Order: sequence, then C-alpha cells, then structure tokens
Amino acid sequence: MDLWVRILMAANVLSYHLSNGRLGSTMAGQTVLLLNTVGRKSGKSYTTPINYFRDGDNYLLVASNWGKDHHPAWFLNLMHQPSTVIQVKDQKLRIQARQAADEEYGRLWQYVTGKNQYYVEYQKQTTRRIPIVVLTPQA
Repeated sequence: MDLWVRILMAANVLSYHLSNGRLGSTMAGQTVLLLNTVGRKSGKSYTTPINYFRDGDNYLLVASNWGKDHHPAWFLNLMHQPSTVIQVKDQKLRIQARQAADEEYGRLWQYVTGKNQYYVEYQKQTTRRIPIVVLTPQA
C-alpha cells in the first residue's frame, strides 16, 4: 500500500477514535466505519477505516482494493477470523462476517454500485470477483 494512503488511513483512525466518531465517519460523501481484524499470519491487531452501506440491520463492505488483482488484507484477515468488533460513529458492535453469495450477491452488487459507481470501474480492472462482505451484529 502506498505510504500516502497509509498515513491518511492512520490519521482517519486516530481522529475517529479521539472524536468518538464525530470526525472521520464520513469521507468524500461516503460513510466510514472502523473494522478491527487480526492478521492471519502475524497475529497483530489492525484497525481499518472502510466505507460501508446498510442493508437492514447488516453492514456491507466491498473488498474492491481499488480494482487490484488481489483481495485487500483486511478481507483475508476477516474471512480467517470472521467474528470481530466494528465501530460506527460512537457505537462499538460485535459482528459476524460472511461473504454474500448467489442471488444475494447480485442484489447487493446492484445496490452498492448504485451508491458508488467506482465499484463498476474497479470490477472492469480485475479478473477476480469483488467480494461483498455482510456484517451481522451479534447480541
């Protein structure tokens, strides 16, 4: 990942934490949550700001990785350990993650691309199918 992107993401995470979600929860018109993952190889904890969409009670993440030919690290880590915590503004939620599949994927792909056209362009840049991750809050 580019150094500039890393710096921007770290600043976003810091401002999100320090302001309890009042700052950093929107970027470029997109809503942003903080996703906590554990490295599948390193065992280190990571916090990643990611834009999200809502589908009922669920949160949706798109693992586009800007159209690169490999999945983002956060996605691989989350699929390895799908139970985690997200922060949405000032609320921390325990979630269970899974990939959307079949008809659900088609419906959600139409929904997210209707909200953000960049995903259509990213899909054209790669041969991999861009995953949509469904985060379901747990009691």
